[in-house]
Amino acid sequence: MTTTTDPLTDPELLQTEWDLEPLVGSEGEAGVDRRLAEASELASTFADAYAGEVAQLDGPGLVGAMRELEQVHELIGRAASFASLRFSTDEADPARGALLQRMQEGVTEIERKLLFFDLEWAALEDERAEELLESEGLDFCRHHLRSLRRYRPHLLSEPEEKILSDKSITSQSAWGRLFSELTSALRVGLDGQELTLDVALSLLQSPERDTRRAAAEAVSSALEPGLRTRSFIYNTLVYDKSVEDRLRSYPHWLASRNLSNEASDESVMALIEAVRGRFDIPQRWYALKARLLGIERIADYDRAAPVLAEEVTFSYGQAREMVLDAYDSFSLEAGRIVRRFFDERWIDAPVRPNKRGGAFCSYTVPSVHPYVLLNFTARRRDVLTMAHELGHGLHAALAQPQGVFHQSTPLTLAETASVFGETLVFERLMAAADSDERRLSLLADRIDGAIATVFRQMAMNRFEHLVHTRRRGEGELSADRISELWTESQAELFGDSVEMTEGYRVWWSYVPHFITTPGYVYAYAYGQLLALSVYRRYRDEGESFVPRYLELLAAGGSLSPDELAAIVGIDLSDPGFWDAGLALVEEQLTEAERLAASTT
Repeated sequence: MTTTTDPLTDPELLQTEWDLEPLVGSEGEAGVDRRLAEASELASTFADAYAGEVAQLDGPGLVGAMRELEQVHELIGRAASFASLRFSTDEADPARGALLQRMQEGVTEIERKLLFFDLEWAALEDERAEELLESEGLDFCRHHLRSLRRYRPHLLSEPEEKILSDKSITSQSAWGRLFSELTSALRVGLDGQELTLDVALSLLQSPERDTRRAAAEAVSSALEPGLRTRSFIYNTLVYDKSVEDRLRSYPHWLASRNLSNEASDESVMALIEAVRGRFDIPQRWYALKARLLGIERIADYDRAAPVLAEEVTFSYGQAREMVLDAYDSFSLEAGRIVRRFFDERWIDAPVRPNKRGGAFCSYTVPSVHPYVLLNFTARRRDVLTMAHELGHGLHAALAQPQGVFHQSTPLTLAETASVFGETLVFERLMAAADSDERRLSLLADRIDGAIATVFRQMAMNRFEHLVHTRRRGEGELSADRISELWTESQAELFGDSVEMTEGYRVWWSYVPHFITTPGYVYAYAYGQLLALSVYRRYRDEGESFVPRYLELLAAGGSLSPDELAAIVGIDLSDPGFWDAGLALVEEQLTEAERLAASTT
């Protein structure tokens, strides 16, 4: 399916702008300030009632306290979501930046008042805590309370926790915001135009190698001028994390992330080692891709190239209908929910100057609804990205009844619904393909996506590991040193199958996850392999699987990852689980090799 519509001027796309007013009762900025003020007052009242008294609570008292906290988090969530989502669509607007900062400072002050509760709850003896957790009426927060106690060995005193909370505004939050503003303001000069970074990167999917090469060189040139500043930001945040890890007695740089993901160090290391041990899969694919593209060896800028010469594009309307059709066919309930995102202005899709790059789904608060941000450039990849983010949206919407404490899942399960939804649309595209050449082209896109999500993310995890451990051992790392570590981790992934250009060595410097969520990236691989296993069960069981899958999503984060996966018959404790997921990716590669042999 091809459209001649310019994705930047598509009238339907340009009208796709989200309405954030439901978050603040149509009060705009004043609604943010009012909710923060109300939350602050409630937090003060809560502290007056419960500070120093948590150990004395009985079951009904704990239920009552958690209901009061729920009200505070609801108000904070509405204010924070409005300010951050509004900022994400124009990160150069001073007024939006000022509102974001005001919100962050207000939220920090409120959280400072409430710190005592988590500390006192964690300090309870295990026997007493378990007795309270069995109390009637705690379903809305029981797993949350149990999870909080896992942090017991890493919590500081209340005064120390308050200092760290206060300083976060001028440390992690401030540096992260600066990095985001710098990258969103980047302009890539190409063919006399000044492109946003997302638009320039989308050109790496062009069928013309000269276009891909020119885009890559232009991106590298755009990244160079601010490289030293972004390197300093990264150094500062990596050191800041090392200090906090030391204060909290975390044994290694990834330990805090594993704890928040409810994943053991052993299970994460098993995942990392399993994926790194199969880097032969991407290397085998890149060798095949070079043959399909008619070149001896692909370069880094060729990795996303289509294997068919034609460039397949989609209008926003075509993409929407394809995604809706896929979700409707899977489940009418799922389709109904996804349709609301389009009909009720829950999506912001156009590419705009100073808009945050990439795509995401924000859960916001259970009493409103989720929002999706896209940067739609009409590529086939954008259709799958739409399906991916709406999978997150479906997950968030189904889990709304769980409330503020249980709506979200750990990162390790957060990708399940998104990858599942993306796979639904991919299968729809495959079924519509009218030749082996088209099927091979689609399969190539799918393998590219799996490699980006599983293997490339694990190479990024390796890069982060090298940066965090070297920073702790060597001191501040120069931009060249960080680039060396990036090159080292990428070389392990590519082997001899990909030529790395000189400019590619600085491409680490626009990746937001390294800055805002250190250690995040392995969760992509975790989620992708889990979602592929879940999809295989759907493929094997058919319609009977659908209710259990929707039950999994509706459970949100009310259970542990092991318990959630068990709903759909997945055993995360099985040591062979990761190998089974990787085998699914290899199956796709083997099929691509078969199709390549029959079409060349």
